[in-house]
Amino acid sequence: MTGLSDELEQLSAKRMQLLKETVPKAARIAGIWNVNDLGMQRRYSAIENAARVLRLEVKSHALRSPDDFDVAFTAMTARRPDALFLVTDALTNMNQKRVVEFSATQRVPAMYESDVVVHQRGLISYGPTGEDMFGRAAYFIDRIFKGAKPADLPVEQPTRYNLSVNLKTAASLGLTIPQSVLIRADEVIQ
Repeated sequence: MTGLSDELEQLSAKRMQLLKETVPKAARIAGIWNVNDLGMQRRYSAIENAARVLRLEVKSHALRSPDDFDVAFTAMTARRPDALFLVTDALTNMNQKRVVEFSATQRVPAMYESDVVVHQRGLISYGPTGEDMFGRAAYFIDRIFKGAKPADLPVEQPTRYNLSVNLKTAASLGLTIPQSVLIRADEVIQ
């Protein structure tokens, strides 16, 4: 077995801290995640643990299918969260545009795991860039096609993590990004 480890479970606490720092008045966080994926269950658990330490309330919106997004959005409209946190997997990734649109329409700041979403009007993300992850995946594929045995190739972890912030989105949400976040940002979209 070979490939890339994205460390997303370990990054959950850092993301929650950054979300709280970006939206200091946030007390209620909506967590959107796929309950059918064991890896997402572990990542969501890490989010809950980080929220407890930060004295935040997290409301779980556990999804099983694309139809569950409407149920989650209805619940969040009825009891508006101060911010939301999208845990990314295949289900949520295929529907991330819906989450970004909901966030914009309802004016709810959101933390994402991928900088790609920040380029699509998402507010903030922290994690390895898609470019880096896909580039390393291509490296492994190339090596295997050239005869390397997957068992002989190491499992790698990302070496670089980016903090991305979209100031246009912040302005549309009526949010001022704290200077402490901006000075650490690797990418600021204006």
